[in-house]
Amino acid sequence: LALGARAESGLVRSGADQASVTASFEFDKLPQPIRTILSDAELDVEPGEPLLIKRRVKADGGSKAFVNDQPVGAALLRELSSHLVELHGQHDDRGLVNPRGHRLLLDRFAGADVAGVEAAWAKWRAARDALDAARAGIVKAAEDRDLLLAHLAELTTLEPEVGEEAQLAEARATMQKGEKLTDDLEALRKLWAGSDSALASLRSAARRLDRIATEHSLLAEALAALDRAVIEGSEAEEKLERAAEALSHDPAQLDRIETRLFELRAAARKHHCQVDDLPHKMREMRGLLDGIEGGEAELAALEAAATMAGAEYHSLAQGLSDQRREAAGRLDAAVAGELAPLKLDAAKFQTSVVPLSEERWGASGMDAVEFLISTNPGAAFAPLNKIASGGELSRFILALKVALAEQGGAATVIFDEIDRGVGGAVASAIGERLARLAEGGQLLAVTHSPQVAARGGLHYVIAKSSEGTVTRTSVHLLDSAGRQEEIARMLSGAEITAEARAQANRLLEGV
Repeated sequence: LALGARAESGLVRSGADQASVTASFEFDKLPQPIRTILSDAELDVEPGEPLLIKRRVKADGGSKAFVNDQPVGAALLRELSSHLVELHGQHDDRGLVNPRGHRLLLDRFAGADVAGVEAAWAKWRAARDALDAARAGIVKAAEDRDLLLAHLAELTTLEPEVGEEAQLAEARATMQKGEKLTDDLEALRKLWAGSDSALASLRSAARRLDRIATEHSLLAEALAALDRAVIEGSEAEEKLERAAEALSHDPAQLDRIETRLFELRAAARKHHCQVDDLPHKMREMRGLLDGIEGGEAELAALEAAATMAGAEYHSLAQGLSDQRREAAGRLDAAVAGELAPLKLDAAKFQTSVVPLSEERWGASGMDAVEFLISTNPGAAFAPLNKIASGGELSRFILALKVALAEQGGAATVIFDEIDRGVGGAVASAIGERLARLAEGGQLLAVTHSPQVAARGGLHYVIAKSSEGTVTRTSVHLLDSAGRQEEIARMLSGAEITAEARAQANRLLEGV
């Protein structure tokens, strides 16, 4: 449950509101992928602090998950679980049994440079994508060539310029205003023009007054005022003339402007852009046409790059395949050496490395890898989980774990009743191999075998007790004396005999 398994309400004790479970891991001893996953999820673990995983299940079936008291989804627990705990039992359908992980395990065993193949694959795929995109672009451009030529000819004839629309619109607006103001401007012109106009009268009055202004100071002041009026009137006359010129209405010119505006805006609608973008559209079209003409040379360069990248990938992937086949032979021999002591004398193990068809090549190379077994003489090889019984499967997994001794696996490995159906020398062999595996990390074994239990560094006893309708499971760490007594009980049954105690001592002393 702590590792992300499905939460079910049946896990909650009858009468209780919820059930909870906590798993504690020494964070400093965990593999690097754990740190990466937590970092990506923005979860922090303080130096020296443990990694705490909590899961709560309510009686109605709802559940919550926490990592160091921070709420997370069960999916994150499942992602962490493959690096935290590896569980092997009677119905194991993951881990070493799952063919999806066999290639990775073999590569670790071989010490293969898979990263180089992955990089070569990415480079080849990028080169092929660029080539495919170039080919598609040339095909599409070639299909549109005639249309491009026609559109470019139209725009070339039109010769659009950036800012032209605004200039034309302003000129048209000015002419339209002039058309409306024609009568008023003409009336004003008559008022200001001619010998009998108001401005002409002012000028005449100023000339007459100039002759007599020296006769009195007020006449001089009056002359100055008239001079100012004449000056202001002259400026007004000049501005009126300029306004009339600017607002002059030429029907032919207005028609030409409106026609040009219509053509520019129609072209913009046709090409789904603004009028000012038409010159850019012309450059785009010329570029596409140039691309059609120069595309063959570019295509040849891209084809050469893709061919070179493909050859590099094939060379590295072939080298990886050779490494895998060589390592497969060594792994088969290593597993074979572990089978007989585990009472699997008639069984055979084979690492299958099969070439894939080219369309199935990928970042991991050109091979499919799977662990196969044959449990009886003359029987065909088949996948582990297809023909091995529960006990055989557990022992095969143990043999594989010992042979692989892989680094970078889960921090904790759990074997659930791997010794079922065996005893004596086989159980001793299982215990000896479990002890060897435990040297590289933490290993937990659920066992009913005294030979296996004697090999453990620590011994816990699990027992059930009932009080009325409540049943509890307890877990106790045994001291030396308690451990001797429990192994003696495992040897003799309900009544512990002196012979059983003596045998328990011999098992413990032989470790």
